[in-house]
Amino acid sequence: MSNNITDHTQPSIEFWFEFGSNYSYLSAMRIEAAAARQGVVVRWRPFLLGPIFQSFGWSNSPFVLQKAKGAYVWKDMERQCEKYDIPWRMPAVFPRPATLPMKVAAAFAEDPWIGRYCRIFMTKNFALDEDINTWEQVGEVLAGLGLDAPVVLEAACSDARKNCLREATAEAQARGIFGAPTFFARGEMFWGNDRLDDALAFAAANQ
Repeated sequence: MSNNITDHTQPSIEFWFEFGSNYSYLSAMRIEAAAARQGVVVRWRPFLLGPIFQSFGWSNSPFVLQKAKGAYVWKDMERQCEKYDIPWRMPAVFPRPATLPMKVAAAFAEDPWIGRYCRIFMTKNFALDEDINTWEQVGEVLAGLGLDAPVVLEAACSDARKNCLREATAEAQARGIFGAPTFFARGEMFWGNDRLDDALAFAAANQ
């Protein structure tokens, strides 16, 4: 079922993201096209922000805990989505639970459909304001991609793959990731949607 999409002969960028992260949404919707223009391969690296925040003593997103920052962020999202011509609707629930679709993303992060899959869930969360954390919703998306949804879901929850998301989150912590989106290019970290272009240029410079 799995076809590895990483071409190790080309420069690559690691894209660490979370479906509940609004700034990850901005990057997810444009990273593949931007990377293709520079001949860079995207490695999709889903992880959970919750354990990262908990390690800082935070019980929730800083955008929720800090009222002034939250108010700024939602206005900023309006501006950024207009800038990139990306649809936007402030989610009624933030951060929205997305453990199941994230488990599938982590289990199949190297498959050729992963970019389309992630963009669909990002769109559902941040443009359509839809819940995204049920078997029915994930199965519908997988089927829409032409995949055998029951087989993919069963594989994602199998003994061989059920810990992929947990392991990815532990790796993110070990590598010093403190937020999303985060990019790694040629071993160097770039943090934030506004550093995507810099990270891609740095990756491409290795050609």
